[in-house]
Amino acid sequence: MEIGKLKTDLLEKYIFNKLVSNREEVIMGGGTGLDNAVMDFGGDLIVASTDPITGATKNLGSLAINISVNDVSCQCADPVGILMTLLIPPSASLDDLKEIVDDATRTAGELNVDIVGGHTEVTDAVNKIVISTTVIGRVNKKRRPDLKTVKAGDVLAVSKYLGIEGTSIIAHEKDEIKSFLSEEEYELAISLSRDLSVLKESKLAGKYGVKHMHDITEGGLFGAVWETSKALGHGIKIFADAIPLLDVTKKICDFYKINPMKLISSGSMLMVFDGEKFNDFKEEAEASGIKVTKVGVVNNEDQAVVKYEDREIILQDPDPDELYKVV
Repeated sequence: MEIGKLKTDLLEKYIFNKLVSNREEVIMGGGTGLDNAVMDFGGDLIVASTDPITGATKNLGSLAINISVNDVSCQCADPVGILMTLLIPPSASLDDLKEIVDDATRTAGELNVDIVGGHTEVTDAVNKIVISTTVIGRVNKKRRPDLKTVKAGDVLAVSKYLGIEGTSIIAHEKDEIKSFLSEEEYELAISLSRDLSVLKESKLAGKYGVKHMHDITEGGLFGAVWETSKALGHGIKIFADAIPLLDVTKKICDFYKINPMKLISSGSMLMVFDGEKFNDFKEEAEASGIKVTKVGVVNNEDQAVVKYEDREIILQDPDPDELYKVV
């Protein structure tokens, strides 16, 4: 099988089609373009998500906390607790473990979430440290986005810049980038590891009636747009010239001959808004220091499309992330 997330048709055949709903408390389970499970125990809704870190060897603790918190942020949920599993090869050291735990606890503190348990094991089943985190959050029923309200004409927007996670990982993993980046560009690329949370924009988006959100992870923007189209049951058109990219990301992607639109992009949230409410959200977000960009619109077609000046390309089920070509 190919490295990376399992293709959607295989997920549906071997996993999603096997899942049966046995509990009335479960109101949403896994699915294409859906980042969480949602459960109703009475009162606030419980939102849960799980994710591993497999494509990086640096900043593992911070990455592990941020990616799980980002997932529950898609439901405007407040993260409460995290379970963290560490699988450690015999070649690792206690210093490696200490660095990861220190990094994770610092990030959890910044996001006001508790690490409440997990599992730590040394095993020869892995050849590098693998971390998997499961986060549990809560959200008021009235505040949770309702994708059923999405309609043609709604705005598709992204926060911050695309490819910042991939840029950060490559900068930490590949010393050779110092040969073609200036010192200022290199420091910027390294610093992007501090911009991987989407919790702030998620909380603000809930205030303005966001209809759907999707954390842009493996497969990058193109993968996230395709998955979102599937989840919504609507077509989407995005405009290539509107997509926000840092120059340092472009430079790194050009060097490695990878597509930044298919590069892992935690730190950027894909959001669907009513057009009028989007303008109000954008104004407050940018006043708070969060860049927000309209990149496309929802339509009544049955496919996701990216529009270039001279052509349109129909997006497909994403291939393995571009990051795997580099690290």
